[in-house]
Amino acid sequence: MAKKILITGGTGFIGYHLCKKSLELGWKVTSLSTNFPKKKIKLSGVNYIKGDLIDKNVLKKINGNYDYVVNLAGYVDHKNKKKTLDSHYKGCVNLASFFIKKKIKKFVQIGSSIEYGRAKSPQLENLDKFKNTYSYYGKAKQLSTKYLLNLFKKKKFPVTILRFYLVYGPYQSRNRVVPITISNALKDSDFDCSEGKQLRDFLHIDDAIRAIIKSLRNKKASGEIINIGWGKPTKIKDIIIKICKLVGSGNPKFGSIKLRKDEIMTLYPSISKAKKIIKWKPKIELNSGLKKTIKYYKKNE
Repeated sequence: MAKKILITGGTGFIGYHLCKKSLELGWKVTSLSTNFPKKKIKLSGVNYIKGDLIDKNVLKKINGNYDYVVNLAGYVDHKNKKKTLDSHYKGCVNLASFFIKKKIKKFVQIGSSIEYGRAKSPQLENLDKFKNTYSYYGKAKQLSTKYLLNLFKKKKFPVTILRFYLVYGPYQSRNRVVPITISNALKDSDFDCSEGKQLRDFLHIDDAIRAIIKSLRNKKASGEIINIGWGKPTKIKDIIIKICKLVGSGNPKFGSIKLRKDEIMTLYPSISKAKKIIKWKPKIELNSGLKKTIKYYKKNE
């Protein structure tokens, strides 16, 4: 019997790639998102359902039983504080509450590195887990983690929380540092940047998807928070220079954008737990990953 997977937020960047990989594995795929997919990311074979998890009645649209559930849903514009909290936390509660009575094999919650707040890098999952995150998005993700781990503790709900760092790759919206830089480099534009001294962890989307698949199939991962990233940081300035060199054009104006006063300068994870529990480690080196990503944007710019 083919596995059945429900992917909330299946029309987003990570969701699209997870839907695609799930189809390749021969699984039956359902996507639940607030919008139907744009033409370029619509996949034949995916059952697309439109709805917002904040509304419990939306879950009535989901028919049948599922083996796996992956929660990628949530409001992406974090300026609206209430909508951010509701979509990421209440939506997660509604989804998990619906599936607590179902016999699913695994529920994967996509968390965020921001849940650690300003904890020193490399960040470990066994830190004092629930510190101030300094953002409503971080708070919503953190509340979701608390709720889900409590469900595991009390009811053995098979949940794994994956905390992603900076994921990049084809089909990503042009509001992140990698696609912004690629787009400007391809146009040979001058573009404003900060000094770029911040250290960040960059992971190619294919490695991120492998981590999700491995955690879905791993019973030992239930009840765990697991960091997913490259495990070594790169300066923002270095990645911008690298992209411009690979493209062969582009003129970044470093220092033309001031850093926020509360900017976290160093952010990267320990990935030892991912290696140990789900037997995962990243494979795609930054140069190779950027070349693949640039190739996509060259074709679609």
